[in-house]
Amino acid sequence: MDFHGIDLNLLAAFDALVEERNVTRAAVRMGVSQPAMSAALSRLRTLFEDPLFLRSAEGLLPTPRARDLAGPVADALRRLEAALVKKPEFDPARVAMDFTLGLSDYPAFVLLPALLNALEKKAPGISLSVRSFSSRDSAVDLLDAGLIDAAVGVPPTQAESRILTRPILRDDFVTIVRRDHPDARRGMSLKTFLSLPHVLASPEGDRHGLVDEALAQLGKRRKLALSLPQMFAVPAVVAQTRMTATVMKRVALHSPARRMLVLFPPPVALPQVQFDLIWHRRSETNPAQAWLRALLESLAKAL
Repeated sequence: MDFHGIDLNLLAAFDALVEERNVTRAAVRMGVSQPAMSAALSRLRTLFEDPLFLRSAEGLLPTPRARDLAGPVADALRRLEAALVKKPEFDPARVAMDFTLGLSDYPAFVLLPALLNALEKKAPGISLSVRSFSSRDSAVDLLDAGLIDAAVGVPPTQAESRILTRPILRDDFVTIVRRDHPDARRGMSLKTFLSLPHVLASPEGDRHGLVDEALAQLGKRRKLALSLPQMFAVPAVVAQTRMTATVMKRVALHSPARRMLVLFPPPVALPQVQFDLIWHRRSETNPAQAWLRALLESLAKAL
């Protein structure tokens, strides 16, 4: 392929199509007409000898070739932008602006108080809005639509070149029972664990979780008495019943019902839970959003 004389705007058009998945929105993003964007797509298909995007009910779906190109093209354009366009330094203490974060329940509970405290001290002119999501891929949809600046949640199910992620939080599981439970003094053996009714926190409404997968490998099943979407309601339920639950450690430690609970290591091997900082490639070089992401990372590290 001969790149001599290639129009850089074609690569910018490709980047816009990758991010927007829609010719009309990509045209608006580029400041051109829809026919002009359609013509650019036709030239791109000729240049790369590939359809690049296929129409579907969900919008334009990138071909494997387009997926391979998306990351390198976006990185090259961002590097050029950083080199050629001098952006003013971001001073959080002086700006007045709004950020919108996508937070699932756990990072909202763990990170939000520290974040608000930091903003009050370092950036009093910045206000914050939070959008909740339960499905792990909902953050990608919110970022694609430009409805949030960044998200913190469980990693998306599929890697997308336009979506960037970085692990910032991890937590272990603990098994909890109420303090005056008859089995609280005997410890949490697998036999005891299986004899008790269980509570499962599932934001997506499932009745099968990591504990059930671990038990299945042992040929065992537990008695599921309750499934509910609110994980932070679980300790209070356990504290007032003879049920048990396996939850993330910080959920139990920070619960108002903590003094009424006993915490045990789960009697089955469970992986750590990882939460990622998630953002769109289009905001990678934005100074304000880069500052926000760095702040979130530093707060998570302090935990």
